[in-house]
Amino acid sequence: MRIVVHGQDAFGKAVLEKLLARGENIVAVCCAPDKAGKPEDPLKAFAREKGLPLHQPKSWKTPEALELMQSFHADVCVMAYVLLFIPQPVLDAPKLGTFQYHPSLLPHHRGPSSINWPIAMGKTKTGLTIFWPDEGLDEGPVLLQKTVDIGPDETLGDVYFKKLFPLGVDAMLESLDMVKAGTAPKLKQNLADGSYESWFKKDLAELDWSKPVADVYNTIRAANPAPGAWSMLKGVKLDIYDSGRVAGTGTPGAITAISADGITVAGNGGSILVKRVKAPDGKKIAASEYATAVGLKVGDAFDAPQPKAAA
Repeated sequence: MRIVVHGQDAFGKAVLEKLLARGENIVAVCCAPDKAGKPEDPLKAFAREKGLPLHQPKSWKTPEALELMQSFHADVCVMAYVLLFIPQPVLDAPKLGTFQYHPSLLPHHRGPSSINWPIAMGKTKTGLTIFWPDEGLDEGPVLLQKTVDIGPDETLGDVYFKKLFPLGVDAMLESLDMVKAGTAPKLKQNLADGSYESWFKKDLAELDWSKPVADVYNTIRAANPAPGAWSMLKGVKLDIYDSGRVAGTGTPGAITAISADGITVAGNGGSILVKRVKAPDGKKIAASEYATAVGLKVGDAFDAPQPKAAA
């Protein structure tokens, strides 16, 4: 079977590695265009190392891009991780079509930040979907799904790197086997039962300490490691990473304890132990180290969020 691998980053590289390890016929690798000042894409580097034909169209919306995909005479295109819009004629160019990885249980959490949102919402389960993409936003028919738990203290990094990444790589190969066997389903999504959320950007990760402590903690977990939850403290925009929920009361946002374990901040209905932080232009460091460096003391308090300007 002639296979095109289309993707980027470490996930795309991992899928390509597994395909090559089991002897699949990879006729082309496509990945995102280079970005000035950014490290080389791991998928690109690995494809070049293996001597595979490599292509980086700036857009798939041109006649030339369609001709490129058609020129591969592929049986199937495996889309490991793709952010560029792909028109339907390009998706349909391989004989058996194109299937794609998405890290949520579609139709829930369609969109680009599909791992952040279920954590931020306090959900206890999420998963991944392998689907047949169309020109909608993650709306194509479902081929395969896998469910994972979200632990009460798990972060974005935990859920992705420990669960959705390795499980997703295996699911891509399982899906390919189903396509080969002619048993891959195309199950229509019920979009009315799902949701679409846009990017979980930095402005959404600002902490409001007056909200229930569970909501604050969920935001911290959902933004760790990116985009990083944050709050203003003594005029500094402080990013907050590794944390934990602890007992204790006080005025929401106030620092109630400083120890080698970190900075304890009172919330609404409990407290949060902040273990690791990053100041502007700095590196991530232990919260206790930061507290010592800037002279924090019990009673200092994080600011309440400023009202957002009307759109």
